[in-house]
Amino acid sequence: MIGALAVAAAAWATLPHATLARTEVAAARVGGAVYVAGGFAAPAGATTNVVERYDLRRRRWSRVAPLPVALNHAAAAAWGGRFYILGGYAANGRATRGLFAYDPRRNRWARLPAAPTARAAMAVGVIGDRLYAAGGAAGGRALNALEVFNLRTRRWRVLRHPLPTAREHVGGAVHRGRLYVIGGRAAGHSGNFTTVEAWSPSAERWVRAPSLSKARGGNAAATVRGTIVAAGGEEAAGTIREVEALAPGARRWRRLPDLPTPRHGLGVVAAGSRVLVLEGGPQPGLAYSDAEEALEVGLSRIQAQGPPSACERSVTSPALELSDDPLLPTSDIGRSTRKIPP
Repeated sequence: MIGALAVAAAAWATLPHATLARTEVAAARVGGAVYVAGGFAAPAGATTNVVERYDLRRRRWSRVAPLPVALNHAAAAAWGGRFYILGGYAANGRATRGLFAYDPRRNRWARLPAAPTARAAMAVGVIGDRLYAAGGAAGGRALNALEVFNLRTRRWRVLRHPLPTAREHVGGAVHRGRLYVIGGRAAGHSGNFTTVEAWSPSAERWVRAPSLSKARGGNAAATVRGTIVAAGGEEAAGTIREVEALAPGARRWRRLPDLPTPRHGLGVVAAGSRVLVLEGGPQPGLAYSDAEEALEVGLSRIQAQGPPSACERSVTSPALELSDDPLLPTSDIGRSTRKIPP
């Protein structure tokens, strides 16, 4: 174990600590900066509206205009030079529908039309000029709602093809025009999933991607130069240190160096060829961290991990055919005959 931790520490770089220790955050990169918003803040676990900005070039943290409302378990995305926050739980524990956009040039938040479904702990991603939201939780149950917000016309639509596996505390990543919903769990702290499903707007269908090698909930994900990286999460045994990646053309996830500081409720973003892992809880439940760590991600590193583990082999199907996206098998989960209008 000590040797494995030493390898992880050598592979991961420690970044300057954030200004606030917290968990259940929302994070995204906008240009040369990473933004982290909301969450439960140390020391008492109060829901916060604090927004931090990390300058990637100067390696400095600062605080910017706070969220209009304090939120935890919200979701974040970036588009058009703005930082978007959707949903989350308010301080009273109720799921919310709000959508907010932060303009870094003006240091100001704008309130946009609310989503049809109140929820938290969902996956979001921007494909073209549309913001997609899938899964999540509200009222103590996992959701499968799939909704899309047109960022130009500022209108929401509920799509008729819900997420096949209702889940919350999921990771989300966009790759080649598809939204991947990664891992997660059923409502509460029931068992984690290895399930990965992806929504293809162009084909108007869900497709099943290779399953994770490690079941995880409370995780996050990002796409780093074509490779999807999933990190963090929690389980009965504690927080999850394993990090895994799905490279272009791969039929299985491969292990990356473990997180030096395992966390759940964390932010995971891509910055060039690096994946950044931001804040989150170092123990299950209410625990807080200001740790920030980064890993250089490349195909050589993924391939150097050696042959697949027994767990990886168990989720690999040699008979799978791949779609035009090499990350996806062609198995349809749901298909539409109705075109989505622009």
